[in-house]
Amino acid sequence: MIWLTWRQHRKQALYTLIALAAVAAVMLPTGLAMHHAFTNSGLAACLAEQGTAQTVTATARDCSTLSQQFQDQYRSMTFIAILFVILPVFVGIFYGAPLVAREVEAATHRLVWTQGVSRRHWALVKFGLLGAVTLVVAAAYALGVTWWFGPLVTNGGGRLTPISFDVQGIAPIGYTLFAVALGVFAGTTWKKVLPAMGVTVAGFAVIRVLIETFARPHYLSPLTARLPIDSSEQLNNASGAWIYSNGIINGTGKLVLPNTTIQCGGPGGNSSVSGAIPSGTDPCDGGLLSRGLGPGPFSNSMQYQPVSRFWEFQGIETGIFLALTAILLYLAIRRIRRIS
Repeated sequence: MIWLTWRQHRKQALYTLIALAAVAAVMLPTGLAMHHAFTNSGLAACLAEQGTAQTVTATARDCSTLSQQFQDQYRSMTFIAILFVILPVFVGIFYGAPLVAREVEAATHRLVWTQGVSRRHWALVKFGLLGAVTLVVAAAYALGVTWWFGPLVTNGGGRLTPISFDVQGIAPIGYTLFAVALGVFAGTTWKKVLPAMGVTVAGFAVIRVLIETFARPHYLSPLTARLPIDSSEQLNNASGAWIYSNGIINGTGKLVLPNTTIQCGGPGGNSSVSGAIPSGTDPCDGGLLSRGLGPGPFSNSMQYQPVSRFWEFQGIETGIFLALTAILLYLAIRRIRRIS
């Protein structure tokens, strides 16, 4: 069975190696250039100074100019990262979908499943070898992209933002195994390669969107940070946190100015506002009270997931996709036993 499986899938293995080599040929030079620019421009040191704490002193070094320069230089790399998000589904449609569907469509299953090897044994060997190859490919891809994307993630919204989260850590391994299992199951149900590929793409997209939109935000309860608007500290926008919401709350804890941050008496005694406040309003306590937004004192408030929870989120999401993988493979084996 192992020799037969190799003979049937050696072309796919060759194409996979060629694809990985092509990806590496893009990632290696661009990744080295990004890491070099990130370090030598001083941006890495500046962001390291600010750290990952949710608050920093108002006199902390401003990295916005360096950050914008780096972003402008490597903005196009973000579009390449989006392509890496959909890479797992290609493994699913080219490895998983044809595994059973091609045998049934070509009617070779009548010969294969009437030999000395049972259908269950055939499926376990095929799925096991395919899963092992997929695991190696996905791990190599995940490690490579994590290194390549590192400077963009550190300079951007952090590791918990959608694209960054989806292409780093161990989650891509779970996505890839799930895509292959979905392809195998689709092949046992639709029994033709092209329909199975189409169902794999559609099913993968739907599940990914549903989990990212409705499940991921609720893996762990968010934390809340509050700072008086006249504090000598300010919320750290470079912490890499996943921010759910922010705004100004009054003394009773009521949100009075959503999507707004205010700092009174900042460096040099100046006030700063990010967001929108009523026209002509002094952003400090007196002005906000005069607009009927009180009682004071007013505070900047933020609900967020700290970047330190990245691996917890990765573990939870990977576990979900591995569970879905196991269910789909179990159902696929049951389907194989019923194919005439």
